[in-house]
Amino acid sequence: MGSLDLPASSSHASAGDESLVILQTLLCLLREKNVLSRADIEELCDRVASRTKQCESAPFPCSETAASAAASEMARIGGYIGQHYGGKHRRGQAATRN
Repeated sequence: MGSLDLPASSSHASAGDESLVILQTLLCLLREKNVLSRADIEELCDRVASRTKQCESAPFPCSETAASAAASEMARIGGYIGQHYGGKHRRGQAATRN
């Protein structure tokens, strides 16, 4: 697998950075091996974004700030993976995403 040159996030370093690197690499690896499709990544982005609306009532409660940061990061990762690996968008979503 090639190097993962995701643009640096504007937030400062945190204790979760190691986990983030592992998850970014795992998502790229799964997409590279076609275990995940571009549509799967888009669905994951939407699900992470929806957590901001249900932070405290979700099965895994979190703060709204953390959920918003996660949604932004997932959108960034999804954009990178979509650009780098390509693939088909979800049905009905191609027109709204581009």
